[in-house]
Amino acid sequence: MNPMNCYYRNTIEYFLRADRGDVLRHLTFAGSNEPAQVQAWEEEIDLLKDILQEWESCPSQVLFEYTIPRLNKRVDVVLLLHNIVFCIEFKVGKSSYIQQDMEQVMDYALDLKNFHKESFNLPIVPILVATEATEFTDVLQSSVYHDQIYNPVLSNSDSLLPIIRNIIQRESLSNSATLDIDRWYISRYEPTPTIIEAATSLYLNHSVENITRKEASGETLKRTTDYILDVIRKSRENREKSICFVTGVPGAGKTLVGLNVAIEQSKKNKDDAKESLAVYLSGNGPLVKVLTEALARDKKERDGGKITDARREVKRFIQEIYNYREQMLSKIKTPIVGGQLEIDETITLAEENSGFAEIEHVAIFDEAQRSWNLDKLADWLARGGSYGNKRKVPNFPLSEAEFLIWSLNLRKDWAVIVCLVGGGQEIHNGEAGIGEWIKACNNMFPDWKVYISSHLTDKEYAEGDICGLVADNTNVTNAPYLHLSVSMRSFRAEKLSLFVHHLLDLNKTEAKEVYEEIKDKYPIVLTRDIEKAKSWLKEKARGTERYGIIVSSKAERLRPLAIDVKRECDVVHWFLDDKKDLRSSMFLEDVATEFDVQGLELDWACLAWDGDLRYTENGWDFYRFGSNQWSKNRKEVNQLYQLNAYRVLLTRARQGMIICVPAGNAADDTRLPSFYDETFEYLKSVGLEELA
Repeated sequence: MNPMNCYYRNTIEYFLRADRGDVLRHLTFAGSNEPAQVQAWEEEIDLLKDILQEWESCPSQVLFEYTIPRLNKRVDVVLLLHNIVFCIEFKVGKSSYIQQDMEQVMDYALDLKNFHKESFNLPIVPILVATEATEFTDVLQSSVYHDQIYNPVLSNSDSLLPIIRNIIQRESLSNSATLDIDRWYISRYEPTPTIIEAATSLYLNHSVENITRKEASGETLKRTTDYILDVIRKSRENREKSICFVTGVPGAGKTLVGLNVAIEQSKKNKDDAKESLAVYLSGNGPLVKVLTEALARDKKERDGGKITDARREVKRFIQEIYNYREQMLSKIKTPIVGGQLEIDETITLAEENSGFAEIEHVAIFDEAQRSWNLDKLADWLARGGSYGNKRKVPNFPLSEAEFLIWSLNLRKDWAVIVCLVGGGQEIHNGEAGIGEWIKACNNMFPDWKVYISSHLTDKEYAEGDICGLVADNTNVTNAPYLHLSVSMRSFRAEKLSLFVHHLLDLNKTEAKEVYEEIKDKYPIVLTRDIEKAKSWLKEKARGTERYGIIVSSKAERLRPLAIDVKRECDVVHWFLDDKKDLRSSMFLEDVATEFDVQGLELDWACLAWDGDLRYTENGWDFYRFGSNQWSKNRKEVNQLYQLNAYRVLLTRARQGMIICVPAGNAADDTRLPSFYDETFEYLKSVGLEELA
C-alpha cells in the first residue's frame, strides 16, 4: 500500500474481514489523529462494512482517502465495483446537502474522467453522503454530455445501499467497458491544469512534467526547463552573461517554464549559498496579481498564518516588471547627461558580486515581446508615470529591453535573462516586439551569449527578420529545445490555436477543415442573444469549472447588452472567487478584456464580438469608437494589435466557447445590423453552428 496514493486499499472481501481498528490504524498513520476526523472515519468504516456484504466475492477495491495527484485533492472513498467507479464524499453527522459539497464531489468525478487514463471509458458516479439527511436522490440521471458521468447522487446512511444496487443494475444493461482493478490504482494521470493550478502544483514541489496532460508535452517542458538551467549553470561556472529566448504556440506553457525555472533556482539557493535567487517578472499585471493571490491563498489554507505573510513570501519570486524597473531607476543619476545612464553612488550601495544590480542573478521576463519601445518608455518616465505621481526622468535614452539588460549587466560576476516570447500577441501601442531585445544585444551588449529558439525566425517574430538581426552576432546559439510546440491549454482541442490562426487570416477552407477535426471535443457555437450565451455557459460548466464573458477592449457598443468595457475588472476576484461573488467571472456581470485574460484561461468562455472588428468580402475592417460614432482604424500597427486582441480572446477557453455577435439595432446608428451581420455569416461559413 502506498499512502501517497491512498491511506487504505483492499478488496471488499478483505475489507469486511479486517478489524475496524486495523483499518483505522492505516488511516491515522497516513493521515490525521484529530478526534473529529477519527470519529468520521469510524462511522464511514462501519457504514461501508454494513452495505458491502452482498458483493463480498466480487472483484472489487475499496480505497480510503484516494489522492488525485498534483491536484492536491483527496476523495473520501473510491469504490471500484462491477466496472463502475463510485466517488463517495462523506459528511458525517450532517443533515443537509450544500451546493459547495455537491460541486466538490462532482469535481472529483470530472478530474477522474478527464485526467485518469484507466477511467476514461468507465461510468463514474459521484455520491455525496450526508449521514443524517432525510432526503435522497431517487431518480438517477446520467450527464447530458453522454460521457458516463452521473449527476451528483445525494444519499443518507440508509439509502446508500439501494442507490449502489440501482446503479449497478442500471449499468449492467448498457455498460460494456471493463475495469482493470489492478491497473486502475496505478493508472497514469494525464492532467492539464490551468496556469493557476499548475503554478500551485509547482509551488508544492511537483515537477513540471508531472502536471501536464500527456507525456509529450511534459517531456517538452522538462527539456526546455533543463536546457535553461544548464545555460544558468554554464554562465555561473564561466562567469558569463547570457540571454535565452523561449517561444511556443499559445498555451504551450511558456509561463509555466518561467515559473519552474524561478522555483528551481530558488530551491538551489536554499541548498547552496553560492547560488542566487531567480525572479519571475511580467508586465502582465493581471497575471501577476492572480497567480500571487492564488498561491498565497493556497499557502494560507495549507500552512495557516496570515494571508499577508503568505503574499509576502510569494512576492519574493513573482513580481511585476514595473516594480523591478522602478527599483533600478531609483539608482541612476538625474538629470541624464549625454544619453548615458550612470549610477548615483550617493544613494545606493554596491555589493561584491552584484555591483549596483539587484540581488538576483537570473531574471525571467514573461511576454518579453510586450516590452516598451524607447518612445513609449521615455514619454512615460518624463510624465512621471500614467498619473504623474512617480519620479520624473526626462530624456531617458533606452528602450525597456535595453534598460533591463543594462540592469543585469551591472553584475560583476554572471547573469542570465530568460525571455518568454509569444508570437502575434502584441496588443498595445508601444510594444516593441522581440526584435528590440536582439538589437540591444547586438548594439549595446555584444559580449552576451544569445540562445534563440529554432522558431524565433518565424514570421510572427520581429516581422520575420530575426535571421537578419542575428546574422553578424557570433555569440548566437540556435537551440531547438527553447521552442514549445504542443499546446497544453485545451485538453479537448490542441488544434484550437491553428483554427484561430486560419480564422483570423481568412483562410476559410483551412479553418473549416481544422474545426471539423476539433468540434466533437471542443464545441464552438454562435448566438446573437447574450442571454442564450449566458445560459449555455451555465449549462456546460460542471462542478467548479470556471466560465465568463470576455470582450475586446474596443468593444464599446455592447452597453445595451449590459457589457461595459470601461468598468475595470477586478481580476483577482474575477478569476478566483466563486459564483456567489458579484465580482466573479461566473456571476456574468463583469467582463474581462484581452488585457485582463492574456496568459490566463477559463474552462468555458463567451466572446462578445462588437463592431470594432468587422468581416467584409475584402478582408477585416478595423474600427474604434469615439465622439458617438465609429471611425476606421487605418494605422497598420493598430490593426495588428486589434487582430491580436481577438487572437488572445479566441484562445482563452479550455473546453469550449460560445461567440455572441449581436444582431444590432436599425434605429441606432452606432449599432446597425450591417456592423455585425457579415461577421456572423463568416463565422457560420467556417462550420460554427448557431445555437437554437
